[in-house]
Amino acid sequence: MPPFQSLQLRRLLLRSFRSPSPSFNSLSLIQPRLPLPLPSESTSNPFSHTGHSQSQSRNLFTAPSLFLSRSFSSEPSKSPSESLPEDSDPIAQSLSNELLKDPDSDPLSVSQRLQLSFSHITPTPSLVLQTLNLSPEAGRTVLGFNQWLISSSEFTHTDETLSYFVAYFGRRKDFKATHEVLVSGRGIAGPKTLDEAVDRLVRAGRPTQAVSFFETMETDYGLERSRDSLRLIVDKLCEKGYASYAEKMVKNLANEFFPDETICDLLIKAWCVDGKLDEARRLAGEMYRGGFELGTYAYNAILDCVCKLCRLKDPFRLDSEVEKVLVDMDSNGVPRNVETFNVLITNLCKIRRTEDAMKLFYRIGEWGCSPNETTFLVLTKSLYQSARLEEGDEMIDRMKSAGFGEALDKKAYYQFLKILCGIERIDHALSVFGKMKADGCEVGIKTYDLLMGKLCAHNRIDKANALFNEAQSRGVDVTPKAYKVEARYMKKPKAEKKEKKRETLPEKMARKRRRLKEIRLSFVKKPKRMRRRAY
Repeated sequence: MPPFQSLQLRRLLLRSFRSPSPSFNSLSLIQPRLPLPLPSESTSNPFSHTGHSQSQSRNLFTAPSLFLSRSFSSEPSKSPSESLPEDSDPIAQSLSNELLKDPDSDPLSVSQRLQLSFSHITPTPSLVLQTLNLSPEAGRTVLGFNQWLISSSEFTHTDETLSYFVAYFGRRKDFKATHEVLVSGRGIAGPKTLDEAVDRLVRAGRPTQAVSFFETMETDYGLERSRDSLRLIVDKLCEKGYASYAEKMVKNLANEFFPDETICDLLIKAWCVDGKLDEARRLAGEMYRGGFELGTYAYNAILDCVCKLCRLKDPFRLDSEVEKVLVDMDSNGVPRNVETFNVLITNLCKIRRTEDAMKLFYRIGEWGCSPNETTFLVLTKSLYQSARLEEGDEMIDRMKSAGFGEALDKKAYYQFLKILCGIERIDHALSVFGKMKADGCEVGIKTYDLLMGKLCAHNRIDKANALFNEAQSRGVDVTPKAYKVEARYMKKPKAEKKEKKRETLPEKMARKRRRLKEIRLSFVKKPKRMRRRAY
């Protein structure tokens, strides 16, 4: 293929970045358009390409002219797929626009259009993934995109790239299109494609199709039927609680693939996820009779199921029922691990027994275990929920010193802030927000929206405006809303005190006469009311 000409690349970039909004053209007379990165500048120094392009794109999307054009434009707002993200490839955006141009068009015509317009482009796996992520509403035109990739002499499908298309159609629950993709990729599909195909079937609530997929996948798609693939399908079914389908499948295939301890543990967990403790114990008895022994994984699943049932039916029986399972573990020689304690701590925190959860946390070392990031996160949220703010901060510091600081991402911090705002501790939420920024987490729209809404509800408008300005300076596209101030935080108008006017002499004499008349009449004997005769 001939090298990509800089003039062609410049035209492609200008075509992808050009906006048809008339408001932008009218405002460009007031403020000049920002310069676009030229191909010669981006390709001259490969080590500074990333930083240069990011800075240019950041300036491009934080310019005041774009915000003004969006505010004063008479055109309807565009969908997120039509706006160009900061880290997206312009070629991927152009491909996405071509796919979104006519979602109802025939895949063959889409493939022909792509062949004519993008014949000079060499597709890569990252380009394919970005194009699919930018085209969530493209529908079956993505089949034409797949046909164009297959017909390209400079691109070869792999297991990874095929899994992108399977995941795309699985999200749309278009399993006929998934079938066509798998048939076209026969001999290429591998473990990643199998994982995505089964996962999307199970998550869509189609366990019967997932079981039949295993029966026909070798003849239809060239996927190998093995113990590992069986274990994968059983695992996916068990995660969503389809225990009856998974157990029936394992028993029907027992002559071909005899189940091992891992598959049996997965089946027990499936019954526990489904909340059927009796079925889990029945299956455990069959395992003992078959020569298998329950492991820590299966006992943790049973323990979690017992805790859930006690929380739903009788929380006061939690301690006694948990003690029975733990004694059973000790009598069978099954060791406890950190997941055992995580199950107990999580369920104790859910019924607001934070003090008992903390006592158990301090005793983890007696069994040779050490807490992990799940333990710290669950306890921190429970401490904040019970308004033990200083202990929650200490738990965060202890988590960092234990080496689990990477688990404190923006999702974990958002959960902390949501709890603190829910219990009306907005000042402490702002201090945790400061820790979040100090740890290098990228603050998103949801976090700013949560804090701004709570500050406005508390009638702290100045602080909310400061957060909004901070979000704008960081490049976070926060949309201002009409927040409602709670009635208890609204400033009540002061009631004006009515000054007593001095009575005049005639008013004073009239008041005295009225009072004397009331006293005089009080000595007069009142006539009794005559009762009616009963006829």
